[in-house]
Amino acid sequence: MNLLEIEDLSVEVDGKRILDGVDLEIPEGESHVLFGPNGSGKTSILMTILGFPDYKVVSGRIRFDGVDITNMSIDERVKRGMGIAFQRPPAIRGVKLGDIVHNFLKSDAEAMKKEAELCDALKFEKEFLSRDLNRGFSGGEMKKSEILQVLAQKPKFAMLDEPDSGVDIENLAIIGKVINNFLKESSGLLITHVGYILRYVEVDKGHVLIKGEIACSGEPIKILDQILKEGYGWCEKCLQIKGWCKNVNR
Repeated sequence: MNLLEIEDLSVEVDGKRILDGVDLEIPEGESHVLFGPNGSGKTSILMTILGFPDYKVVSGRIRFDGVDITNMSIDERVKRGMGIAFQRPPAIRGVKLGDIVHNFLKSDAEAMKKEAELCDALKFEKEFLSRDLNRGFSGGEMKKSEILQVLAQKPKFAMLDEPDSGVDIENLAIIGKVINNFLKESSGLLITHVGYILRYVEVDKGHVLIKGEIACSGEPIKILDQILKEGYGWCEKCLQIKGWCKNVNR
């Protein structure tokens, strides 16, 4: 059974088409990775899946866990089991990280034990829980904060936007291993430009997004190797061939 189904999805922001006829299926229990150059629409897919109102669906549909969620609000989607770690999360004065984590976990001894385990796994100092969300956090600390919140939420489907961006090698290994352990018991979609996270996270399938369209799909490591050898220009050729085939078969 597919946990997430995106069918012929086209999306606009301020009247500009940013996603064009996207098809994507992620079966329950699988995790996929989405590659793409900057500006290709990778983050836009996550924002659309989660239901941010600026991302207007002009055609197609999104189904999650067998239910059409295309017109559902963000909170309804989150309640159904979606979670996200943003690439550039906001810094919010007056909102403590610990309060957010505690909101996901029950306020009992077992929850406090789980919180401590999550912080230990991420090597994330517990004093950050008493600080305003992301204020004064380094790039690595911000990533750990985002991952901590997702882990505490325990979603059916986790979306991770550029978890390898702005993170040093040591912290990337820590974050990657924690994500990998989590995804063994869940499903997810990772967004990456450079693919460093795949040194630590095992995924079932890879896709390449070019100019708002899925250019190709296949074995993640093979796709990444090809991108590293020839760049995303190779993927643009796939997109051109795909478009030619679509026109011929009309």
